[in-house]
Amino acid sequence: MPLKYLLVFFLALIAVETAFAENAPYDLVLRNAHIIDGTGNPWYRADIGIRGDRIVEIGDLSAAASRSSIDAEGLIAAPGFIDTHSHTSDALTSDDRSAAPGLLTQGITTVLINPDGRGSVDLLEQRHGLLKDGLGVNVGQYVPHGSVREAVLGMADRAPSGAELKAMQALVRAGMEAGAFGLSSGTFYAPANFSDNAELIALGKVVAEFGGAYNSHIRDESNYSIGLEAAVEEVIEVGRQTGIAVVVTHIKALGPPVWGLSERVISQIRKARNEGVQVYTDQYPYLASQTSLSAALLPRWAFEGGRQATLRRFDDMELRSKLIADMQTNLDRRGGAKRIQFSRSAATPEVLGMTLEAWAQRNEQPVLDAAIDLLRQGNPGIVSFNMHGDDLEAFMRAPWNMTASDGSYPVWGVGAPHPRAFGSFPRKIRHYVLDQQVVTLPDAIRSMTSLPAQVYRVPERGLLKPGFVADIVLFDLKRIRDKATFEASWQLSEGIVHVVIGGKFALQDELVSEHKRGQILSPAKSP
Repeated sequence: MPLKYLLVFFLALIAVETAFAENAPYDLVLRNAHIIDGTGNPWYRADIGIRGDRIVEIGDLSAAASRSSIDAEGLIAAPGFIDTHSHTSDALTSDDRSAAPGLLTQGITTVLINPDGRGSVDLLEQRHGLLKDGLGVNVGQYVPHGSVREAVLGMADRAPSGAELKAMQALVRAGMEAGAFGLSSGTFYAPANFSDNAELIALGKVVAEFGGAYNSHIRDESNYSIGLEAAVEEVIEVGRQTGIAVVVTHIKALGPPVWGLSERVISQIRKARNEGVQVYTDQYPYLASQTSLSAALLPRWAFEGGRQATLRRFDDMELRSKLIADMQTNLDRRGGAKRIQFSRSAATPEVLGMTLEAWAQRNEQPVLDAAIDLLRQGNPGIVSFNMHGDDLEAFMRAPWNMTASDGSYPVWGVGAPHPRAFGSFPRKIRHYVLDQQVVTLPDAIRSMTSLPAQVYRVPERGLLKPGFVADIVLFDLKRIRDKATFEASWQLSEGIVHVVIGGKFALQDELVSEHKRGQILSPAKSP
């Protein structure tokens, strides 16, 4: 055949193939996947057809044309994981952008930010900052109660006046109107610790107008003040009085004095649910928590008036003996100085990775004198090894329990953050599904997908079904594992092979895309 005819033939073939691709019913097909759809049902084999940002069809699509496809043989396909408690707002807007790889390599496609009652009060301004340079994952916002309270009352240890409560309600209403998924609180921390539950109920009634939820780091996870069970009851009462869904976030029994209380708390929640209160929990799969040294050791009265007032109390000899006694009680609650490891300190970086006991010995000081000296210089972050495995597993088995990371990301490689920031979701699958068989894989996936989507009304996500947004994670069950440890936390998880956000790859062949696929989400309209 003459060369010119051969060239015409190939050009025609290319034109036909191009037209065929352009008219293909799918933009992307994930073929031969083992699908765990988020409902809790067992896996089944099928193909997933995607057009635009939506799942169009699930079934046998072997004969269907698509613009692109991947062979998912041997991979589990699940809805993108939803992290209901994430401290990633700063990292997602920083030049370092350290959050996105840590999230995507866990299979996380959506995070809810401003937890523990801390974060921006102006959600529209925060949203603008998040969108400025693109987002690696989807983001939903809470209205943070502690920041709202501080904006109105400062660090005052008192109830708000009628006018002040109205001002707080106005800030909560503005946040909900801006698209928040609900209200978060951290009544363990000052200044939120200065509020009573009537204040939370009053603000919860505003949230109820929008069908939002309430997520709370409870007042006491141990026996600091009112005790674990009473603190859980406070959250239940908010749900009882307002009708909104309420969540005891990162649920735990913190410290030896309350180890073993998990079954009583579970019975307490079960009873409330039987009464019609929408109570849920979330949890990270580790036996150590993370907070600040001041939050762990200082009594709440020491925070009134702000940092300068706290520093003056360190030097007040009349108060010092009471302060030391209260700090010792709090230290005992956490199992002692050997169970506290420093994870973050801009003022004293040499302390990172050391225990409080080791730091005091190095400086030849009594433990609490060493702690006060560190607090004078700043407020170091700590990891506290304070939970019992039996409690963790009991909470994990509860059908109303979701998965969360509580992860925060400093500038990459700086500090020693809790490994939960890099490993929570793969760890739950590897350690608690495959190795320990505490929960089944479909139930674990449900706790990461459809359950949080239901609780927070995350729109058209959390399930693999036609019509839903194509936020999808594909992972290798043989290889999925967390690699971050308390000694070396800056390690990404492995085994998450592909992550699709809005129908496009955010992670492909375990490599993070340079394109930002995330967006700011708002809750679905309440029924």
